[in-house]
Amino acid sequence: MNYISQKLSIKEKIGYSLGDLAANLVFQTLMTYLAYFYTDIYGLSPGDSSIIMLVVGLIAAFVFNPIIGVLADRTRTKWGKFRPWILITAIPLGTIALLAFTTPNFSYHGKVIYAVVTYTLLLLFYAGNNLPYSALSGVITGDMGERNSMSSYRFVAVMFAQFFVQVFMLGIIKSAGNGDKAVGIEKVMTVLAIIGTIMLLITSLTTKERVIPKPEQKSSIKEDLSDLMKNKPWIIMLSLTTLVFITLAMKGGSYVYYFENYVDKDQLTVFTRPILEVLSALKLNYFGSDPVSAGFGLFNAGGIIFMIVGITLSKSLADKYGKRNIFGLFLFISALFIIAFYFFPSTAIGFMFFSQILHGFFYGITIPLLWAMIADVADYSEWLNNRRATAIIFSAMMVGLKAGLSIGGALTTSFLGYFDYVPNASSQTDLAINGIKLLVSIFPAIPFLIGVSLLFFYKIDKKMEVQIETDLKERRT
Repeated sequence: MNYISQKLSIKEKIGYSLGDLAANLVFQTLMTYLAYFYTDIYGLSPGDSSIIMLVVGLIAAFVFNPIIGVLADRTRTKWGKFRPWILITAIPLGTIALLAFTTPNFSYHGKVIYAVVTYTLLLLFYAGNNLPYSALSGVITGDMGERNSMSSYRFVAVMFAQFFVQVFMLGIIKSAGNGDKAVGIEKVMTVLAIIGTIMLLITSLTTKERVIPKPEQKSSIKEDLSDLMKNKPWIIMLSLTTLVFITLAMKGGSYVYYFENYVDKDQLTVFTRPILEVLSALKLNYFGSDPVSAGFGLFNAGGIIFMIVGITLSKSLADKYGKRNIFGLFLFISALFIIAFYFFPSTAIGFMFFSQILHGFFYGITIPLLWAMIADVADYSEWLNNRRATAIIFSAMMVGLKAGLSIGGALTTSFLGYFDYVPNASSQTDLAINGIKLLVSIFPAIPFLIGVSLLFFYKIDKKMEVQIETDLKERRT
């Protein structure tokens, strides 16, 4: 395997990070608004929404991702294995992202079919683009320090995408549609599709694959799968990824219901008014006048800003103490601040915002480490088997991501139905309110805590990281 020892330029790190910014304009929208879109905008029942999100999502996870992983690992072009995939899927992904959030004038049955088709195609092209993109991080450099640095760039970009989607998008949707949320979300997605496509094209043109398998390295699909089954760190990371995204989908998709139906609007207005007045004086008030949209946006803004602060600390902590230890510790602490939401009365706006800020900070430290740990698992597989199969390692992680997103999203709408939530109702029953509170607190905290326990069995600690990196450098040179 040819290894070129080379530090990454800032230009390449930024170029690579734009790919995740683009992907997360889609992903964060799915995680934050898909359930809400299907139930309160598109007009599907919670039960039908749950079935579509679960079935299509699991098909994408267990069929699309493995197939694309196998194909990407066997791609041979002068531009590399993974960059061509990013290039050729950029435009289709942008197009189908728009169509998936469009509300056609169909009958209810026709809308169900349209939702199934567009969501299926969206997850197919998302896998075809984002899986090779993620695998690209494992071959841009073999230097683990540079990999940690690149991950930090990448996830700062993710936070910018998340900031826009979770902070401004609800208000923009209402404003762009003049109260018609179906029209508003279609206009917003049109702009996001164009911007995201351009960013993905930039990523494919500014990055380079440096960790290149020797021409004589060949392995069958059976050998690749056998390597995975013997790779215990991979099994743990697959489970951990699934659990993390169950939490993110459940919590992220439930906040909008929490603000629309539980948070006291009068107290929210009183709490946010001074902040909005200061922002207005600075000509920075893009949150609008609607108290729910403005409060929802400011709430998410606080969490995301401190997530970014956490991300900036991630590399130095991981370099000193190892990824596993830092990930587990701060995932546990962040789960505690999720649990706290169940105990806040509807008028305790300050406590809600403060808990969100602290959760964002501690979870932010873990964000770059997940994908960096998966790249380490690819190195571990090469170190153990003397064969590199980067994409299939990452495809398995994408299975976890998609499965987690699908399960978390389906659980959200399923629990809403179980607790008798009524879309667009002027008020909800006590049972429905309690269900919404559980969906932003106790329920999503459980997968995080299970994930922390799994890390006790993950053996790639700081000492082994150094050993693997040293041994692979010797082999590659």
